This record gives sequence, structure tokens and C-alpha cells, in this order.
Amino acid sequence: MATVVGVRFRTVGKIYYFDPKGFEVTRGTNVIVETARGVEFGTVIMGPKEVDDESIVAPLKPLLRIATEDDIARESYNRSREQEAYAVCKEKIREHNLEMKLIRAEYTFDNNKLLFYFTADGRIDFRNLVKDLASAFRTRIELRQIGVRDETKMLGGIGICGRELCCHTFLTDFAPVSIKMAKEQNLSLNPTKISGTCGRLMCCLNNEAETYEYLNSRLPKQGSYVMTPEGVTGRVQSVSVLRQHIKVIVENGDEREIREYSIDEINEAKRRREEGNRTYDAPAEQTKRKNEEAKARTDKSDRGEKKGSSGKAKEENTGTKTENSNKNAGNGQSKNKKRRRHRKKPQQPKNEGQKNE
Repeated sequence: MATVVGVRFRTVGKIYYFDPKGFEVTRGTNVIVETARGVEFGTVIMGPKEVDDESIVAPLKPLLRIATEDDIARESYNRSREQEAYAVCKEKIREHNLEMKLIRAEYTFDNNKLLFYFTADGRIDFRNLVKDLASAFRTRIELRQIGVRDETKMLGGIGICGRELCCHTFLTDFAPVSIKMAKEQNLSLNPTKISGTCGRLMCCLNNEAETYEYLNSRLPKQGSYVMTPEGVTGRVQSVSVLRQHIKVIVENGDEREIREYSIDEINEAKRRREEGNRTYDAPAEQTKRKNEEAKARTDKSDRGEKKGSSGKAKEENTGTKTENSNKNAGNGQSKNKKRRRHRKKPQQPKNEGQKNE
């Protein structure tokens, strides 16, 4: 655990941790600190508190001093010079015919560096521009390309809700926003209605995304069938996410009727139906299953007996058929022998000799 203070350097910027180093500071105190960009003028946003060592980016730099009146005056003077630097840089960009949009100019507290923030569609070769700016301001020049969201955060503006932009008032980081959030909130998917001033999806879609996700999980899908408290099955026509109500189409004879129920009433009807089925139908289902199993067993045994009897009958039939066929074959052979004997008798030589004699 380490004792730190949170310092912010610009409006709605990130909060950085510093070692208070024995200084008694409170929220809103102006301080002078040392950063990677040099000496900076910041404002304490979070008073001294203990945080885990894992959440601290080492090394933890200390506060140099509490800002004096001279420091505050120098900071305001630097802000006035930024307007002049912005105008000069914009003129240089026009001279070099560069396709870039200048957003802001910013001096460090010790005037060792002058930063220019710009936006562009692609990569820009601004080496000649940097040389001209360095010769004009006699200090180190740094150009930073930023995105459209950072541009809107720096410039500010009024949203379609009539209030000042969230990113310019209280949002320190940009949370990811997807089109799925707009679908869950039943918003129009028209890009002009769900996009912010920056042209991207509005950051406020993320504010209630978790709530809508929970509420939608409790509601049935549109077009599904539910059981009403009256015990009638109906089709879901529409749902109201915030009111947690659904409209159901119920058939009443030859007519169709639209009825509205709360999701609690539908869930209660479902719970009662399930409890009634468990307490009343369970024994009947068990006896029914037992009867069906017993019937299946008897059917199997009957089939087995029939197969056995039919097999025996087939064997007997085949036996009788073979016997009959053998008898017929024997009868046929004896008849053939008799016929042969009858045919051979007139051709015997004895009879011919007797006749010659």
C-alpha cells in the first residue's frame, strides 16, 4: 500500500498518481509536478489515499511544490500564447497544402515544448512543417495525430439531448460501444439518430446497456407463445421493456383478443402450472408408464410364442412335403419299371424261337 494523490492536467483528462511527499493538499489544489513531458501545472482531483502497489505505475514521481501566485500567472500566460501558436500553425499548414485539421496548440509549463494536436484521414508527411514551426517559435515542436472522439472531447459541444457532451464533462475514458446496445434498447438503427457529434455511436448507449440486458432477459421473445393467468395459450405481440409488460393475442372462440399482462403475472401462472403438473399428473404418468411397459412385455412374449408355433408348423409341413415327394418319387419309379418290363416282353428271344419252331 502506498499513499498517493490524483492529479489532472486538463479538463476531463486522465488522473495520474503522484507521491504527496509530505505536502498537505486537498481536492482543487494547484500543484507543480514532473512528468515525462517535463514540468507540468496540474490540479489535485483526488486527495491523499492509500492504493495497492499493483495500480501504481512505477516509478511514482513526487510533487515538486504547491503552485504559487507566480505559477498560476505563468500558466494563464501560456494559455494566451497557445492561441497565437494555433493561428501561426494553421497558416503554415495552408502554405504547405497539407490535408490535416489542426485541433489545439498546447505549451508545457516550462515552455520547453509546444504540442499541436491534429486529425487526418491517413499518414501525413509534416517534416517540413515541423522545421518551419521550430524556426518560428524557437522551441521543441511535437505534432500528435488524434482520433475524432478525442477531437470532440477537446473542443466540446452540445449533444442531441440538449446537454453538454458527456466526453467533455465527465468521461475520462472511451468505453467500447456496439450496435447491439442500440438493438437491446429498441432504438432506431438510423445512423443519424444514434451517432454523436463525432460521427461515432453515442457513448451514452453504454450507460443503460447493462440494465436493458437484464430487463430483456426476463421478457419472452416477440412471436413466442406463453400461458396466460386464465390458462389460455397466446402469442406475444409486443413487449414493453421498461414497464415489464407484454401484449398477448388470445383466441376467444372465432375472435382474437389482445390482452396485456405483467411479466410477474405470466411467471406466476407458469409456476402454478408446473407445480400442478408435478403434484397431480406425476402418479398418473407413473402408472401409465408401468402399464405400457407391462403391455410391451406381454406383446413381446406373445410374438415369441407365435414365432415358435409357426416355426414348428413350418417344419411339420416341410416334413410331410418331403415324405410325400419321396412317396411320389417311389411310385413313379415302380411305374416306370413296370412299363419297361411290359415293353420288353414281346422282344424276348425265347418267344421268337418258339414261334420259329
